[in-house]
Amino acid sequence: MEQFEGIRRDHRDEGLSIRALAIKHKVHRRAVRQALADATPPPRKAPVRVAPLLGPHVATVRGWLVADLAAPRKQRHTARRIWQRLLEEEGVTVAESSVRALVAQLKEDVPRSVELR
Repeated sequence: MEQFEGIRRDHRDEGLSIRALAIKHKVHRRAVRQALADATPPPRKAPVRVAPLLGPHVATVRGWLVADLAAPRKQRHTARRIWQRLLEEEGVTVAESSVRALVAQLKEDVPRSVELR
């Protein structure tokens, strides 16, 4: 936001060209044009990503997590153990970090009110 203000101010006060503004503010000429067109930067676009390797196995992992709710706390699956089971039992070659992110997302969805002690 401040950068757009600086670009607009320099263009207004000093009359610098788009190329000169880009060099001075160390941005792309496209960014200079955006700053001159509008005072607020355009919103960032969030990339839409799919999980093609884990997609077919989401139901399996969710089932393991739901089954864990009835188990004692120390016997529940960790994200690492789920990753290991996917490698061993399902034959999925996927990064552990991807499984960790999936488990974190699914743990938010699994209702904790069903949890037994």
